[in-house]
Amino acid sequence: MDKEKNIKTQGVESGDVKVGEAPITRDQLLKPVPDDGIVRRWYALHVLTAKEYEVCDKLLKLAKQRGMENLVTNAFVPKQRVAEVRGGVQKVKEQKCFPGYILVQLPEHPEKYPELWAMIKEVPGVTGFVSGRRNAPTPLSDEEVEHLIAIMVGEQEPPKPKLEFSVGDRVKIVEGPFANFVGVIEEINQERGTMKVTVEIFNRATSIEVETWQAELF
Repeated sequence: MDKEKNIKTQGVESGDVKVGEAPITRDQLLKPVPDDGIVRRWYALHVLTAKEYEVCDKLLKLAKQRGMENLVTNAFVPKQRVAEVRGGVQKVKEQKCFPGYILVQLPEHPEKYPELWAMIKEVPGVTGFVSGRRNAPTPLSDEEVEHLIAIMVGEQEPPKPKLEFSVGDRVKIVEGPFANFVGVIEEINQERGTMKVTVEIFNRATSIEVETWQAELF
């Protein structure tokens, strides 16, 4: 349960965001922290990939059933909105920031609360905490969690189109009339989601324009 884990930042697609749909609010994401003198910290809980929302929901429901809502104060799946351009149209998708992890707000040193510790282990899909050398859960910094919350509630700048390429990269065109051509990126237009690639056509270097989704690194 307490093996040391490392979080890798990456995105997993969670679905399109409807046009005009507002981000979740802080009140919707978090419930008030009780003023009961308990010091609370945020922890990263490792769960089965693709089960993040299910585990989060089960943990909160079980805590309510066991009368431990004051100990499992909050829990959520960190996600962000990412813009990408396809077919000349910019779409916004929600992606998990840390696939295989949920964030939970618990009393400091949760391992010292036997009933809480046992309950968390009971939740199907939970595999362990991000822990330190002594196998005790390692709390996240308040700044790190606040940054994630700000992203989720839309207090951060609007999402920018997702680009995986840089000028000078060698790419292969995988869609469109120039499919299977290989070339070098000369210019990238982030706003339009397009790039100019120099390829060889009939033994001559030719500059073509493709959308970023039509190419992959080669």
